Amino acid sequence: MPRRQSGFTLIELLVVITLIAIASSVVTLAMRDPAATRLEQEAARLAALLESARAEARASGLQGRWEPRSGQADVPGFRFLGFPDTEPRPTTWLAEGTSAEVVGARAVVLGPEPMIGAQRIVLRLEAQRLVLATDGLGPFVVVGNEEAAP
Repeated sequence: MPRRQSGFTLIELLVVITLIAIASSVVTLAMRDPAATRLEQEAARLAALLESARAEARASGLQGRWEPRSGQADVPGFRFLGFPDTEPRPTTWLAEGTSAEVVGARAVVLGPEPMIGAQRIVLRLEAQRLVLATDGLGPFVVVGNEEAAP
C-alpha cells in the first residue's frame, strides 16, 4: 500500500492567498476616509456644473462667473453670476462643511470666449483638500495636491 503524503497542494495555497487578498482589499475600502469620498463627489459635481455653465456662456455669448461664498459664514455654498434665470442652478454643497477658494481671484470666469485662461479652485472638507483646475482650453479636472498652490 503506497504511503500518502500530507501537506497542501499548490492550488490550495493559491486559493487561500487569493481569499486573503480579496478580504484585505475589502477591509481597505471599508476603512477609507468618508470625508475624502464626499470631497471627491463634490469635485466631480462641481466640475460638471462648471462645464455646463461654461458651455451655456459660450452658446449665449454672455460672460458667466462662478463664485464661492466661503467668506460669508451665514450663507455657505456658491453662486453663478451673469446667466439668465431660465432654470435654477445649484447653490449649495452636497456635504455640509465643504468650502472652496479660487486661487488668485474672487471668481472663476466661464465665458463667452472658447479660451478662458488657466484657473484653479481649492475644495476643502475637514482635513481633506482637492484642486480643480483648467488650462483654459480643456475641461475642469481634479489635479493632485502636489500641484496645488499654497
